[in-house]
Amino acid sequence: MDWIALSVVSALFLGLYDIAKKSSVKDNAVPVVLLLNVLTAAMIWLPMLAISVTDDWRGGDGNTYVTIAGLTDLTLHHHLLLAIKSTLVGASWTLAFFALKELPISIASPIRATSPLWTVAIAVVAMHERPSPLQWAGMAIIFVAFFVFSRIGKREGIHFHRSRPVAMMVTATLLGALSAIYDKYLLQSVAIPPATVQAWFSIYLVPVMLPLAIRWYFVDRKAKPFVWRWSIPLIAVFLLAADFVYFTAMSNPEALISVISPVRRTSVVVSFLFGILHLGELNWKAKLTCIAGILCGVLLISLD
Repeated sequence: MDWIALSVVSALFLGLYDIAKKSSVKDNAVPVVLLLNVLTAAMIWLPMLAISVTDDWRGGDGNTYVTIAGLTDLTLHHHLLLAIKSTLVGASWTLAFFALKELPISIASPIRATSPLWTVAIAVVAMHERPSPLQWAGMAIIFVAFFVFSRIGKREGIHFHRSRPVAMMVTATLLGALSAIYDKYLLQSVAIPPATVQAWFSIYLVPVMLPLAIRWYFVDRKAKPFVWRWSIPLIAVFLLAADFVYFTAMSNPEALISVISPVRRTSVVVSFLFGILHLGELNWKAKLTCIAGILCGVLLISLD
């Protein structure tokens, strides 16, 4: 499976991830949801990290020993780089989760999906990536569709220029775009294996999210109580699946972040259907037109 197909699979899991997030944060304490989410991911990876410390297996030549998946074969510098990624993503998630609590999912997800616009700009200017003309056309169609989503939001009383949740989601999106560029640096320039990035990134997210949860416990827990929902651990499960496929795609030397990023954001299709069919959100016909534009753009990208 090539890196574009892997990006599409990642988008499907991201759509399920968005649904689990919306179900978890609705009328709930966001800091606790965030902490339990990252704890779930860390608990999934910890056994594999423990195995990688104690067990070796014989390599393909029958003589060479290698650490399982290379999960612990890192320098202090590598750990610092991964901690920086966790901090960047932790800030993005915190803003996005709080925004998603207030916004309709059929509005919040398209805003989040504008991340490729900023990612492409950074990738082209700073990393000298050069997508083909057909891929540029596909991305342009996707970006126009995202812009139309913002206009539709006004019909639902969401004025983007003065909405605090919208501002939070836009900031989260900018941070997400920087994280996408940083992923390429970690996977291709530093050459850290995808599973290793995912494992330690998940571990370091726990201390990043802990202070906000502690503040909630001492300051906000009576006013904003926490309610357990099974969708909370599913946030981590779906994201781990999405990121594992994504990191595998990104590790391909031929992969272009300026293409992968918009393809992954077609996850908006999944969350859109959930918002319309399950939550009864409004203006679905106008939003459906935008979805058609997104799919058209992805098709152009994939055909090149």
